[in-house]
Amino acid sequence: MSRQQILADWPTEERSARAVQDELRARVVLDEPGPPPGTGFVTGVDVAYDDECDLVAAAAVVLDAATLDVVEESTAVGRISFPYVPGLLAFREIPTVVAALEGLSSRPGLVVCDGYGLAHPRRFGLASHLGVLTGLPTIGVAKNPFTFTYEEPAAPRGSTAPLLDGDEEVGRALRTRDGVKPVYVSVGHRTSLDTACAHTLSLTPNYRQPETTRRADALCRRALAEAQEDATRA
Repeated sequence: MSRQQILADWPTEERSARAVQDELRARVVLDEPGPPPGTGFVTGVDVAYDDECDLVAAAAVVLDAATLDVVEESTAVGRISFPYVPGLLAFREIPTVVAALEGLSSRPGLVVCDGYGLAHPRRFGLASHLGVLTGLPTIGVAKNPFTFTYEEPAAPRGSTAPLLDGDEEVGRALRTRDGVKPVYVSVGHRTSLDTACAHTLSLTPNYRQPETTRRADALCRRALAEAQEDATRA
């Protein structure tokens, strides 16, 4: 387990964070298809918090994209570096996520975030922000549609419906299990929406959420519990 290092010039208040979003949003690459599903590696990242103890834990789990077997895991813990502000959650999470990714010896391949990319009010959610900072292809697969609207996709697995902000498609509601609530997929960086949806289906053979997210969620929760125990003993 590594320790988070706050990134240089990392914002600590809302106005400067919004300025950083405005600056970095122009660097998002939207004209690459991204790595083909089922090939190479794919990495899930997730974060768990304890606000009372001022702790955040992040996990990065690398899977073989063809078999979904775990190739490597990495965790990082640190202090919460930004207050809770809707639309700016990336500023709370990215320093620790980057530390977890830096702990890997494997190349991450596509990174799957438990959150949003372009499906964000400012078109720059966690997946986009992380992609721009690391240069990695990224997608967001979220559990809810945030502030956007959509028609229910058809019941069979693989059915989709546009996730809309007015007339703009910012992502897709994707049915990963027959008749089960969809997940909400959006482009982060250096991939297409079609590729993002195809990866999500490849990563959900048995459950609604991608295996990348399920495994990273469990790992970051364990890392947080260990950090809480260490804090209690200190």
